[in-house]
Amino acid sequence: MRFSDLERAIPSISQKMLIQQLRQMEADGIVTRFVHHQVPPKVEYGLTEWGQSLCPALDTLLTWAEAKPEA
Repeated sequence: MRFSDLERAIPSISQKMLIQQLRQMEADGIVTRFVHHQVPPKVEYGLTEWGQSLCPALDTLLTWAEAKPEA
């Protein structure tokens, strides 16, 4: 996904926080950053194989969170 697509998909995140999180996930080997050398510059992010292996665990966590009883 392009950075702007990620920004739109997560409306409550600031640009600064999104950049920080993407950099950390890149350093952790969860996402890869693809830079297309063109004008204007184009940057895309994608999950690494290891990042994709996290999806089932995250799906389980989301299911658990959605099942929380109302207070």
